[in-house]
Amino acid sequence: MTFNVLAVGDVVGNTGLSFLSENLRQIIRRENIAFTIVNGENASMNGVTAAQAEDIFAAGADVITLGNHTFSRKSILDYLDENRYILRPANFAPQSPGRGYGVYETTFGDICVISLIGRCNMAFGPDNPFLELERILKKVSAPYIFIDFHAEATSEKLAMCHMADGRITALFGTHTHVQTSDGCVFPNGTGYISDLGMTGSALSVIGVKPQLSISSFMGNPPVRYEDAGGSGKMECAVFTVDSNTKKCTSVRALRLV
Repeated sequence: MTFNVLAVGDVVGNTGLSFLSENLRQIIRRENIAFTIVNGENASMNGVTAAQAEDIFAAGADVITLGNHTFSRKSILDYLDENRYILRPANFAPQSPGRGYGVYETTFGDICVISLIGRCNMAFGPDNPFLELERILKKVSAPYIFIDFHAEATSEKLAMCHMADGRITALFGTHTHVQTSDGCVFPNGTGYISDLGMTGSALSVIGVKPQLSISSFMGNPPVRYEDAGGSGKMECAVFTVDSNTKKCTSVRALRLV
């Protein structure tokens, strides 16, 4: 018997929140999804509020993962401690609020979701995600393990999956907001995609008003990025898992516009 797990790319701004709310349950029904993981770290463009996290759960998410903008909205700090279904990167400093992984009871068995953040080309210094994963895997006995690796470099994401192949169910990348075409199953049964993409404005620069991004690249003084608005899109991937072998059998990238 198999079941499907859905992973949804970074939700960006009000456009992303609205599109998610209007379309996520449709995807869940159509694809017969048993468990849904949504990266919500850009719901406020930079960060997410507790109210926005509640909107993401109401849209159909079982677990929310975050990334480098986790602490951009101070109102989220207490919420991270209170709600075990929202995860910040596990390799943040140990005194950080919240938790980096969780184990959740489902009809097909316990599923562990781990949030990690990369170090290549990132503007801060988290702990080593490879060593952190090894520490977590020694503690977790859940039969299914999914990792959101929020990272810039595809090499870092690929290296992580090669290291974990056969020991986790799937690894999906987030952060770049551009869906990749390399969804696959590794030799020992771990599903992989370098980046899920994003949920936000379809005509934008990774969710941002194009003129603001152009201005930044022109070298003008920095301005606060704004949601591009207009029509939305949702990019995600479906991981099909064999409940007998505990291995991933297929990875399908999806885009809804």
